[in-house]
Amino acid sequence: MTRQLHLGGFQIASQVTHSHAAWRHPGSDTAFTTPEYYHRIGRILERGKFDFVFFADLLAAPARFGDDVTEPLRRGTQATATLDPSIVAASIAAVTSKLGIAITKSATYFHPYELARIFASLDHVSSGRVAWNIVTSLTQSEAQNFGYDEHLGHDYRYERAEEFVRTALELWSSWDADALVLDKEGGVFADPDKVRRVDHDGEYFRTRGPLNVPRSPQGRPVLIQAGSSPTGRDFAARWAEAIFEIDPTPEGRKAYYDDIKSRASDYGRDPDGVLIFPAFIPFIGETESIAREKQAFHNELADPISGLITLSVHTDHDFSRYDLDAPVEDIAVSGTQGLFDTARRVANRDNLTLRDIGKWYAQGVLLPQFVGTATQVADQIEESFTAGEADGFMVSAAQSPGTFNDFVDSVVPELQRRKLFREQYTGNTLRDHLGLPAATFESPRRRNVSVAS
Repeated sequence: MTRQLHLGGFQIASQVTHSHAAWRHPGSDTAFTTPEYYHRIGRILERGKFDFVFFADLLAAPARFGDDVTEPLRRGTQATATLDPSIVAASIAAVTSKLGIAITKSATYFHPYELARIFASLDHVSSGRVAWNIVTSLTQSEAQNFGYDEHLGHDYRYERAEEFVRTALELWSSWDADALVLDKEGGVFADPDKVRRVDHDGEYFRTRGPLNVPRSPQGRPVLIQAGSSPTGRDFAARWAEAIFEIDPTPEGRKAYYDDIKSRASDYGRDPDGVLIFPAFIPFIGETESIAREKQAFHNELADPISGLITLSVHTDHDFSRYDLDAPVEDIAVSGTQGLFDTARRVANRDNLTLRDIGKWYAQGVLLPQFVGTATQVADQIEESFTAGEADGFMVSAAQSPGTFNDFVDSVVPELQRRKLFREQYTGNTLRDHLGLPAATFESPRRRNVSVAS
C-alpha cells in the first residue's frame, strides 16, 4: 500500500492564524468569539477527513514591540484577542465524531495535576480524539500575567518541562483501564486496587494523586511539540508523537526531518512513531493565474509592522528599536530561537531587510505558500512528502473558512485520487487516525550513542 500522508488544520481561537492579513480579507468570517465559527471549521475539516484541527495559543496580549499593546490592538495581530482553546475543543467535539482536536497548554504556567485533569476530561467527552501541544511559553508578558517579573531561561524551562510531562504521565496512569466497575447490584463503583496514588515529589512539582478522572479512551492525549532549537528538538524527539514545524525551504524541511528522526532513534524510539508536520498556506484557483491573483491580494493586505509585532512576541525581543531598512542583525533571542534562525538564514541568502522580514512574517510567519490549481498544489504536497520532508502537513488559512473549503473541495479529492490520503476514517480515535500504537506512560531515555572522532 502507498504510504499515506496526514493532515492537520492550523487554528488559533482568534481572528488570525499565521496570516495577519486573514481578518482583513473580505472573505473571512470574523465571528471568532462564537461557537458557530469553530463548529463550521470543525465540520469542514471532518468532511475532508483531516486527522485533526490544531490550536496554537499564547497567554498574553503582545506587548513586547515597543513595550506597548496599542499597535497590536489597532492592527489585530496574533494573541490580541484569543479564547481558551480547551473550551473551544469541547465545543468542536460536540458537533463532530471523528476529527481529532489538538490544543496548546503551557508546561510553564500550569500545574501537572490541573493539566492532566483537563486533558483526561477532554479525551472522555471527545471519545478519544484529543492531543496536547506541549509548549514552555515564550514571553515576558506571559510571565508577568502569572506573577513573575521575568520569563524562565530557555534551557531551564525545557528542563522543568521534562518533569512536568513525566508527572502528567504518572497521573494519567494512576487509573487502570478497567478500574471503573459500575456494578450497581453489588454496589461497587471502582476497584480501589486498580487506582494508585502518585506521590510525586520532584525538583519542580509535587502531587499526591491519584487523578480523579478515570482512564480515558486513549489512555492519555497524543503528544505534540514544535521544538526548533537544539534543546527543543531534543525535547520533541523524546516526547512527541507529532511535531509541528515551520521552515520555508525544502532543504530546511528535509534537514529538520532527518535530524528529528535521528534524535528519536537515539532515545530508542521508532522514528515512524514520530510524525512531522510542516505547515503551509495554500492559494487555490481554477487556473494558476487566478490562484496567483488570490495570493497577491492576500499578501498585499499584510503590513510589516504587524509582522514585526508578532516576531517580537515569538522571539521575546523588541524589534521596534531597529532600522526597518537595514539588514537583519545577528542577535540573541530568548524566545523561539529556531524560528528566528530560519528567518535570519533566508534574510542573509536573499538580502532581505527587517521591513522585508516583517512583511513576510505578516503574510504567514515564514510559512511557504503553495499556489496553483488543485492539481498543482497537490503536486507540491506530493513532492515534499515523497522527498522525505514530511509525514503530514499542517494547512493554515489565508482566509477563514474559505481556505479550508477550497482545500477540502479540490485538493483533498486529488490527493485521494493519487492514493496519498484516506477516503474514509478507518478508526475512531486520534491515535487511530495517526496510525500510532497504544499510549505508553514510560519516559524514553537516551541510548549511549558513540560519536566518531
